[in-house]
Amino acid sequence: MLRNVLALRLIAQRTISTASRRQIENKVPEKQKLFQEDNGIPVHLKGGVADALLYRATMILTVGGTAYALYQLAMASFPKKQD
Repeated sequence: MLRNVLALRLIAQRTISTASRRQIENKVPEKQKLFQEDNGIPVHLKGGVADALLYRATMILTVGGTAYALYQLAMASFPKKQD
């Protein structure tokens, strides 16, 4: 039992210490250059098409949710008459 625990500890230690790591390219300077350009585009839309789609979806959900909340508030403030 003790031998198994020691072997497991050795294997775990070996896999952690000798794990090869992939080199990831640093894209921060490219992104900084993109976001610091003075081209008249708002910073929240400079990421491209994905940012524009997320922005539009957020605006649609916000306006729709606000309209629905106001509708429900109006319906709650004028209760139906009981026959």
